Amino acid sequence: AIYYHTARALSELTGLADFTLTPFAGAHGELTGLMVMRQYHLLRGDTKRTRVIVPNSAHGTNPASAAVCGLEIVEVKSTANGTVDTNDLKGLLDDTIAGIMMTNPNTLGIYETQVVEIAQLVHDAGGLLYYDGANLNPMLGASRPGDMGFDIMHINLHKTFSTPHGGGGPGSGPVGVAAHLVDCLPNPRVTFADGKYRIENGKLKIESSHLDGNCQFGNSCGRVAAFMGNFGVVMKAYTYILSLGKDIKHVGPIATLNANYVKESLRDAYYLPIDTVCKHEFVFDGLADKSTGVTTLDIAKRLLDYGYHAPTIYFPLLFHQSIM
Repeated sequence: AIYYHTARALSELTGLADFTLTPFAGAHGELTGLMVMRQYHLLRGDTKRTRVIVPNSAHGTNPASAAVCGLEIVEVKSTANGTVDTNDLKGLLDDTIAGIMMTNPNTLGIYETQVVEIAQLVHDAGGLLYYDGANLNPMLGASRPGDMGFDIMHINLHKTFSTPHGGGGPGSGPVGVAAHLVDCLPNPRVTFADGKYRIENGKLKIESSHLDGNCQFGNSCGRVAAFMGNFGVVMKAYTYILSLGKDIKHVGPIATLNANYVKESLRDAYYLPIDTVCKHEFVFDGLADKSTGVTTLDIAKRLLDYGYHAPTIYFPLLFHQSIM
């Protein structure tokens, strides 16, 4: 029951039709989502779609997950303001593209304002949109990936729904999909009918004929875990959602307010390469005073000396001394 109702709540918060809570972490969720994407194209007989577009600002796990899934990575460039270059994207879209992996806001903490146009371009080319939910925090309660045009996404419950991030785990990376992909989700699935909850497994079945984009029950992408994920993390997320209730609408705005407060407090000491309002995170390029010779690594190590968990460093790769 908890598994089922948590999935329903996540669907409501993201604008997607259904979720599997089986994946154990964000990267595991990425792989699962890409398996769903690939299964969708295989069921349609669209076997040429073996390439995935990934922005050059993406999380490193994006191209890694695509490679593990047997897909080829195609990089799309970013504009000077850090968002996806739609002109470059247009030149990459053809009948070999399975989809695009995006984070919104992106790794620089900048909202992709052209996301609706990007969705239209990719869908018109026959591809799907994958949303990397690592940056869902500033969107929670304010905007839904499903409404932006995304077909598949993963959520890091251990980042966004109360389990502390870092420390080696445990994690949880539920994957949500739009209605036309529901039956491609991995086994097992929890259903509810006639007042009863059931654990169901669809038989793995790939039809050679075209299915007009609609997956039939039994066309699951398979299994991705021994059972049904890290239940303890799911339980905490369910409790968190029920505790906040309608106040969950404040999570995104508060995360954004906090990040901008920190950014403005530190901007005189650090170099801010893209000076704009951020969402839940932002990226400095080392100290503002380069004459000191002090590196981002030095800063991170010194923070640890004082008992503070260091921020992510040297990522994204767009800047030489990135400190997130």
